[in-house]
Amino acid sequence: MLNIVLLEPEIPANTGNIGRTCVAAGARLHLIEPLGFSLSEKALKRAGMDYWKDLDVTTYIDYSDFLDKNPGAKIYMATTKARKVYTEVSYEPDSFIMFGKESAGIPEEILVENKENCVRIPMMGEIRSLNLGNSAAIVLYEALRQNGFKGMELEGDLHHLNW
Repeated sequence: MLNIVLLEPEIPANTGNIGRTCVAAGARLHLIEPLGFSLSEKALKRAGMDYWKDLDVTTYIDYSDFLDKNPGAKIYMATTKARKVYTEVSYEPDSFIMFGKESAGIPEEILVENKENCVRIPMMGEIRSLNLGNSAAIVLYEALRQNGFKGMELEGDLHHLNW
């Protein structure tokens, strides 16, 4: 199972949106405190819709706690400072994909220790970053694609039309 990790997320709607994406993708969500909101906050639940109850989510008191409870985890860190594009790595089926808080990203001290596992999403011009929910979806679905969308619905009905 793929894993999305949010390090100190600040905006409940982003976390709710990412939680919904995790449910749709069959991914686990890891939240590293401090959080900029309460997990009972309305905005979190609204963005996660009625899917939040189905989410596999774990919280940690800090980054060290996360590392202690996930020994040997292969962690890819999404950052605008990376040299590799997110499509240039091979995601294992149990990879962890980490994103930092909206206002500052992943602290540079952590990135420097893990620079070989840092990935970036290419952008035009002077844009600082994409929305956290969009970034998580982009990288998560690349990891799913690389793993053959295992266990996911690949075909669907288009209502009553015949194609």
